[in-house]
Amino acid sequence: MKCPLCKENLDTVIFYDVEVDYCPVCLGMFFEKDELRLAKDKKDDQLRWLDIDLWKKKKDFKVKRSKKLCPACRLPFYKVHYGDSKIEVDICHLCQGIWLDRGEFQKIINYLKEKAVYESLENWTHNLKEEFWEVFTGPEIFRDELLDFLSVLKILNYKLSVQHPLILRMILDLPK
Repeated sequence: MKCPLCKENLDTVIFYDVEVDYCPVCLGMFFEKDELRLAKDKKDDQLRWLDIDLWKKKKDFKVKRSKKLCPACRLPFYKVHYGDSKIEVDICHLCQGIWLDRGEFQKIINYLKEKAVYESLENWTHNLKEEFWEVFTGPEIFRDELLDFLSVLKILNYKLSVQHPLILRMILDLPK
């Protein structure tokens, strides 16, 4: 496979326990379907519950055709915003691969950390309900969805202990 930017051959590397293709010249990375989510989950376990599904709301796409070609399919990428961020990623409609330019993975992690703070403080009931439902419906395997749900519960525990220490103390003092 060739780099969509510099046309060099891509090498493979284990990136947070995920085998991805990368360009040794420009340091861009190509993630096949679901690999970006897996690498994000391994990079920061606290973010595993917060998934951005680039394919979920296709009507909300603000798509721009890219000049870059997918290394796997050799078809033009489309540029889309990663969630509601200003980070533009290149996606392949056919294989659902994602190309990230140098530094974009870290920008995505930083964006998700900020989003996680907001989501856990403002929308925690919605997120708890959504993650609980996904335990039974997917899209990830049961184990991964259960771990996502438990992550949201852990965040709820932290929030409860900070905002309402008296209630938490009462809960901890309940007979076992």
